[in-house]
Amino acid sequence: MGDILVQQGLLTSEQLKGSLEEQQRTGRRLGRVFVERGYLTEEQIAQALARQLKIPYINLKYHQLNSQVVQRLPETQARRLRALALEERDGQMLIGMADPTDLFAYDEISRLLRQDIELAVVSESLLLLAIDRHYRRTGEISGLAQELTAEIGDSSVDFGPVGAVQGGDDAPVARLLQTIFEDASQVHASDVHIEPQETKVQIRFRIDGVLHLQTESDARIAQALVLRLKLVSGLDISEKRLPQDGRFNIRIRGQMVDVRISTMPTQYGESVVMRLLNQQAGLLKLDRIGMPPAMLQRFRRAIQHANGMVLVTGPTGSGKTTTLYSALSEINSIGSKLITVEDPVEYRLPGVNQVQVNDKIELTFARVLRSVLRQDPDIILVGEVRDQETAEIALRAALTGHLVLSTLHTNDAASTPVRLIDMGIPPFMIASSLRVVMAQRLVRLVCETCAETYTPKSYEEEWLRRSMDGQAREPRYVRGRGCSHCNGTGYQGRIGIYEMLEMTPTLVEAVTRQDVHQFVQLAGRQLAGQTLRHHAVELVIQGRTMVSDAMRVSDDMGGEDI
Repeated sequence: MGDILVQQGLLTSEQLKGSLEEQQRTGRRLGRVFVERGYLTEEQIAQALARQLKIPYINLKYHQLNSQVVQRLPETQARRLRALALEERDGQMLIGMADPTDLFAYDEISRLLRQDIELAVVSESLLLLAIDRHYRRTGEISGLAQELTAEIGDSSVDFGPVGAVQGGDDAPVARLLQTIFEDASQVHASDVHIEPQETKVQIRFRIDGVLHLQTESDARIAQALVLRLKLVSGLDISEKRLPQDGRFNIRIRGQMVDVRISTMPTQYGESVVMRLLNQQAGLLKLDRIGMPPAMLQRFRRAIQHANGMVLVTGPTGSGKTTTLYSALSEINSIGSKLITVEDPVEYRLPGVNQVQVNDKIELTFARVLRSVLRQDPDIILVGEVRDQETAEIALRAALTGHLVLSTLHTNDAASTPVRLIDMGIPPFMIASSLRVVMAQRLVRLVCETCAETYTPKSYEEEWLRRSMDGQAREPRYVRGRGCSHCNGTGYQGRIGIYEMLEMTPTLVEAVTRQDVHQFVQLAGRQLAGQTLRHHAVELVIQGRTMVSDAMRVSDDMGGEDI
């Protein structure tokens, strides 16, 4: 590979020599060394190999894959050999390889498939993503669920003592849960829902904010699953009448994942929801979360201040924590002491003192905050302002020389100061401490691989026309057809939409006078053309999301008149 890249002038002999030495020292693949050193991109390497070997280069981002064809090559071998079965034609199998010069891999694939193969070059990172998508655990999960059902049998057994004794990792219930977590991780699910029904238990994954059914099985296994999860979470396995919250860590494919678990008694048993937090997943940078450049510049100015409060608002699951952590990682420095008070600690940041709230021992937000102020912090992050006491302490901290970042559940930026007054916070404290309010939502992005134009419904066209405020721009009506890259959903990934309200002198004066009507009017003027709705409409115009998604988040925002 190195010789080919040197021949094509993409790499110098010195660069190749240094890379080979590092490869021998570290054992990493040579192509990975080139990319990490910044000499070449994966696509450049793949295209160079394709030219030299006179075989096609296939961009997997835009290639439609058939899962049945892909799975002709066992997953273990696909990962080890860095190869993917792309399509079958005229009795031959087209195989995409990250390194088609690997003759050992070629011979191994021929032996496994027992048919003639043709080669194509693909980039390694896209190949690994495709493997994660197509080697799903659906069949394995169904098989393990059936095995567990058979083990339980027809008898009605109390799984308390049985589960406690038969808690080995080889038990069907343990293998079933491990497989569920692995499958959820592969499709980047944020939550796993285990929901008992009258005659079945259904397991659903939340992907890009929407729930998808993974599998349904016999209702009898629900109790065994809940018991096992309670055991590993340290919850009370004998208490089935009250909600419980806990957490545990699990290793999935070499990565540690924090799992937050919540149980809730329902008519047919305990419902369980688990939030998956991958600690190895890097935090997003502020300029990667979707904030418009002009707003990003203003927000960065706000978080560079030595004091004052910055609030991020929106409903659960709108990305508030991600925004705050992105801001925190940007202002984190050796010269500042950062303390966070959270329930729970969602991401671990180096150099930051993170405190986990624990209501069971009365370690509340308010109690921790009082102690935090004696720790000489420069910047404080409060996970959520839930009550008057927490709000007052946080605002006093912002008033006395600390930068305070926090979240609050409100529909939009303009209603946030009003909500604080409603909570009983003195207006002078809000006026003196609150610096910026950022409201946000998450919008699903149309899958680039299967995107196609479409004709919107009449009410969608009317909604968009009225929301564009007379702009003479032609929107791109785009939707995802559904493909292997997006698991047939037509969507891939989400992006934030934002509105930002800065507390100007006129707004501060209106808050001080408790003139809610004037405050809302003045806030509306400042936000004109820069609301959450306008940001959602901009994404529709760019062809990045559908009108229906923009309408959905607009409804979430309290149904402002258009």
